[in-house]
Amino acid sequence: MENELLGILREELLDTTDPIDKESDLFAAGLDSMGIMQLILAIEDHFATVIDPSELSRDNFATATRIAHLIRSKQPTAD
Repeated sequence: MENELLGILREELLDTTDPIDKESDLFAAGLDSMGIMQLILAIEDHFATVIDPSELSRDNFATATRIAHLIRSKQPTAD
């Protein structure tokens, strides 16, 4: 999931030539409030997960790992 998120970030949202990985600070790499809104739409499309406005925090969107954790926490678990 982290790699798919990184692909979305690199290809669609971040205007950077700096390498980013799953632990990179996305805000330092150029993620801004408009980018987060676009990322939320991509998350809804790619992962069928809705992010609640109350979950929009710098902590939740700081790295691909944290975003993936948020997405996983919202997906139903198999019995």
